[in-house]
Amino acid sequence: MANISVDYLGQELKSPLIVSSSGLTKNIDQIVNAANFGAGAIVLKSLFEEQILFEAHKTIGQGHDYPEAIDYIKNYSRHNSVSEYLDLIKSARSEVDIPIIASINCVSDDEWVDFAREIEKAGAHALELNMHIVPSCANTKPTEIEETYFKIIEHIKPKLKIPIALKIGYNFTSLPWFINQLKFRGINTFVLFNRFYEPDINIDTLHIVSSSVFSRDTDIKHSLRWVGLISGLVEDIDISASTGIHDAAGVVKQILAGAKTVQLCSTLYQNGMKTIETINTELKEWMTEHKFNDLKEFRGKMSYNNIENPQVYERAQFMKYFSSLE
Repeated sequence: MANISVDYLGQELKSPLIVSSSGLTKNIDQIVNAANFGAGAIVLKSLFEEQILFEAHKTIGQGHDYPEAIDYIKNYSRHNSVSEYLDLIKSARSEVDIPIIASINCVSDDEWVDFAREIEKAGAHALELNMHIVPSCANTKPTEIEETYFKIIEHIKPKLKIPIALKIGYNFTSLPWFINQLKFRGINTFVLFNRFYEPDINIDTLHIVSSSVFSRDTDIKHSLRWVGLISGLVEDIDISASTGIHDAAGVVKQILAGAKTVQLCSTLYQNGMKTIETINTELKEWMTEHKFNDLKEFRGKMSYNNIENPQVYERAQFMKYFSSLE
């Protein structure tokens, strides 16, 4: 029987399949359901700093003249959000026997992130920092954005004993350098990549709307190249692949590229939690067919430094492979 267990964030997972942070992981019933179908771990729905601040400002309204009241409402909103989140962690720990990973969406290094210690006390096995800063100011240098990431890590890391994973996007000038810098600051687990809100335009109403919130299986291309590159170029880190993984084939591809775990979301919304069981079964069947007894026997087999022609991961133009279409 193929062994699909794996060590991730200091915990032994019975499967490399992790339910990604989403609306699917914000209530106990769904969490229990995912565990029953064989999920290796659960990442709870992110607590968003921006959402907390938005709710506080919405409550305050416009033109409030009392700074003390404004501070009170901000702190009240934050306290309520955090308290509910800590209760979810405690409930999840009592209901399932798989690792529970908390998630915070950070955009600043403000003092509110101190509640990460409360997350640890509540029983979370690990913390996933979900970070993305949109470079929306023409006067902001790339180094300033990178420095914000570094400050947040330096602010949170010393406060926790539980492991931290960093979930980021791929829009960096030099992603291998950036990940190396984060590694030097104590982060050795990375989730590649974040899936972001993407705006669209309704040409009939002339309103900004959201594009599709679900990924497609073809979206795996966004992370597969970088999982293969980073796993080969940066030593002693673990990678959890995310976005566009809809079936067992996607899972196998990401592990071959070097991922230790994979995170599922859209396919669970579209096909139900039983998809976890199906993928686990098909993953074992693939391993048996190819005579692999353990995930580590083929993890990274197709990464940047393990293939004959690593330049295929570097290629940015189509000309060599699609010249016949011209």
